[in-house]
Amino acid sequence: MFRRKFLQSLGKVGLGLGLPISAVQAKTSNRLQVQKYDLTPILIKGKVHQNGKGISGVAVTDGYNVVLTDKAGHYVLDSNATAEFVYISIPRGYEFSNQKGMTSFFKPLRNSTTAVTADFELQKLNVDDTKHNFVVWADPQIIDKQDAEALVTSTAPDLKALVAQYDNQTLFHAIGCGDLVWDKPDLFEDYKKAVEISGIPFFQVIGNHDMDITARSDEGSANTFKNLFGPTYYSFNRGEVHYIVLDDVFFVGSDKKYIGYLTEKQLQWLEQDLSFVKPGSTVVVSLHIPANSGHKRRNNLKEDALGGVVSNRAELYRLLKPFNTHIMSGHTHVNEKVIGGNTIEHTHGAVCGAWWTGPICSDGTPNGYGVYEVNGPEIKWYHKSVGKDKSYQFRVYPKGSVTTRPDEIVVNVWNWDPEWKVTWSENGNTPTAMKQEINFDPLSVELHLGVNLPAKHPFVEPSLTDHLFFAKPSAKAKDIKIEVTDRFGQKFTETLAV
Repeated sequence: MFRRKFLQSLGKVGLGLGLPISAVQAKTSNRLQVQKYDLTPILIKGKVHQNGKGISGVAVTDGYNVVLTDKAGHYVLDSNATAEFVYISIPRGYEFSNQKGMTSFFKPLRNSTTAVTADFELQKLNVDDTKHNFVVWADPQIIDKQDAEALVTSTAPDLKALVAQYDNQTLFHAIGCGDLVWDKPDLFEDYKKAVEISGIPFFQVIGNHDMDITARSDEGSANTFKNLFGPTYYSFNRGEVHYIVLDDVFFVGSDKKYIGYLTEKQLQWLEQDLSFVKPGSTVVVSLHIPANSGHKRRNNLKEDALGGVVSNRAELYRLLKPFNTHIMSGHTHVNEKVIGGNTIEHTHGAVCGAWWTGPICSDGTPNGYGVYEVNGPEIKWYHKSVGKDKSYQFRVYPKGSVTTRPDEIVVNVWNWDPEWKVTWSENGNTPTAMKQEINFDPLSVELHLGVNLPAKHPFVEPSLTDHLFFAKPSAKAKDIKIEVTDRFGQKFTETLAV
């Protein structure tokens, strides 16, 4: 069948060869609309101010180059017609201007003339932002109105209630860490409704399911996202922390194919942006696909999937080397930490869990989001499970929960990293360390393992995780106490009756 279609196509080409050249050119010109880059120079200038008073030292960019405002708050930026936005890196001490939670820090440059004036008005905060909090929503990934309803009626009110537990002067912002929807652009409005309900300003990250999958190249794959949320890479400041959002989803063609990759244009912008940040500062980078992960190690693979990590992450690490960096990501629907040098990478369990099929992700992490408490350059964090108190940080399974380990109890500590301690004791004896091993979460096996499980999305399967801990009680054990201590010294306990 393929051969017949090929010959038919060849026959059509042959017909074309029999026509006069001018006729072929005429047919081509009528059929194709050639796209060309408009490289017309554009001079962008303006003022960053509060009530007319200029603000100096604010970074302004067109996505290519970065300049700082002068003492009077003025800036001049040489650009060209390929630039889509002019935008600022909001300085510390100022409000995040937003409409119903959607932050506004940019101005579109569509259909611009050769000279553009773009002013930005800011308002000072009425509190010191040295202390502030932020949350990371990874992978809401709504595919239908049922998913959207869960996000709007469960997740968003949960976040609103969490914020209300803090002092009313506490500053909060949030980062939507990609896959806000699941290839359904019409559902962005439902996502925006959830953001509005949460009551705090959100910054957005583009994910692979937020792209225009009919685009012919990566350059056009973010058009819908940009129309709704603005640039796909940018920065802002709060307190002593410099925040960066990057687009590491590179669209490579039809069929939803993509790789984890940072373009040269973006890396050059990042290098300029970081040149204005003092070495040793705390930098928080948010992107959708993890820069790195333990998936290859856990599954004994020869190499990472191209869509699973950032292929050119070495250059990202080089640019971030002078700083104390936290990298925020999602994409994998599991919770894990990758720690190396001055960088901690936080991959977040999904807001949607295992694609809205139940209460957990494929590694057993409860549906939820990351919460980060900032004090100067220092950051503390925890996982907030939707519908649970923030003290809910692990799950205990009785003996027999793992069929290959019938005599052992199991504990899943989803936000674990090597600085945590997990101990157990029986009958009031001295606590001892539990043994950390790679395995499958028992509840995930129950909910996700099987040809027809889960019913909503049978493709979901349990995933191997590092954050399981095992211990073998004696035959005389009557009660077992589990104590988990996080890297910040907070203790969480639970007693298991035998």
